[in-house]
Amino acid sequence: MTEGWLAEVRLKPIGFVKHRYSDEEVKNSLSGVDAVIELLPEYSEGLKGLEGFSHIIIIAYLHKVSEEQRKVLQVKPRGLARRLGAPLDTFPTVGVFATCSPHRPNPIAVTIAKLVKTEKNKLYVENIDLYNQTPVLDIKPYTPNRCIEGATVPKWIQNLSSAESQKLPNHRIDMC
Repeated sequence: MTEGWLAEVRLKPIGFVKHRYSDEEVKNSLSGVDAVIELLPEYSEGLKGLEGFSHIIIIAYLHKVSEEQRKVLQVKPRGLARRLGAPLDTFPTVGVFATCSPHRPNPIAVTIAKLVKTEKNKLYVENIDLYNQTPVLDIKPYTPNRCIEGATVPKWIQNLSSAESQKLPNHRIDMC
């Protein structure tokens, strides 16, 4: 442990994702699902001014990741292969930090969703890839300065054919 750091980090959910879709439907969705993020009442004042943004960044805790899955450090991008309908063996094995895999030491998700409307302590969103009842840890507005010009990706992603990349409307390979 690094000197001066706490042995434990504690985070408290500010709300939860709510929708009608099964885990399999969310997993297999190309562009995510529609949902409501319901904040706990004590955090509703924090939504003031958010209604003008088209998209939000959601930081969530992947509550269905097991302790065993948290130990996995190398994966094949199964979700990407499934969504593209490509054989898994066409993808390399890479470290979890090079993927959006839920298998990771700290199962934290960062996702961008379209904000449809706000209503009291509820955010109506589209294109979310989180399971029903996923705890939400934080919400941030998506702003143009977050889009990095000239960002690059590794060869294994560049090698996806344009036909395959068009199947991923919210995962543009050209980044921005």
